[in-house]
Amino acid sequence: MLDYFINAFATLFVTIDPVGLAPMFLAVTAGMTQADRRRVAIRATITAAGILLIFYASGQTVLNVLGISVSAFRVAGGILLFLIAIEMIFGKRQERKAETAEKAIDSEAHHGTVNELAIFPLAIPLISGPATISAIILLSSQAPDPITYAGLGGVIAVILLSCLGAFLLADKLERLLGETAQLVITRLLGVLLAALSVQFVADGILAFVQP
Repeated sequence: MLDYFINAFATLFVTIDPVGLAPMFLAVTAGMTQADRRRVAIRATITAAGILLIFYASGQTVLNVLGISVSAFRVAGGILLFLIAIEMIFGKRQERKAETAEKAIDSEAHHGTVNELAIFPLAIPLISGPATISAIILLSSQAPDPITYAGLGGVIAVILLSCLGAFLLADKLERLLGETAQLVITRLLGVLLAALSVQFVADGILAFVQP
């Protein structure tokens, strides 16, 4: 059970990357007051929590309705996470996130509001993007018993709280870490995610070939 929780925490933490979201939050909320930033941070976290809760609670049902086996989803989810890991290792993911943030800033300059920024791009897709949703469905399908499944919900809550903390402390985190430290951390996390994703694919293939 402990191995499962460590694996779940590592997968979700690396996939969502709360520390890496801090600069994106600062870019999106540039020019806002501290009070407005706080409202955006809280609203974005709550929105993302609601989205992830839906897939946490109904992920297995969705797979059953679509006729997708857990093994197939492990392979597909592992490949998707591996692509995310490649982006992180070669520095492409931050560029893509920065582009999303820039688009949101341009949109906000014309007709955006605090609510819109909280939903896009913060809640979707920066926190609850396709990779995160895939990881949650994958992890929930691997839970061996109800207690472990409930514990996964606790892990998700901890990760979301870390996102909220990263948003609220974004300016301090950026000054503390610096650009070089952020690049090093992102690449190390990318290597870790690559290894985890390969394990997901290997488990899925093994389940296919076993009688």
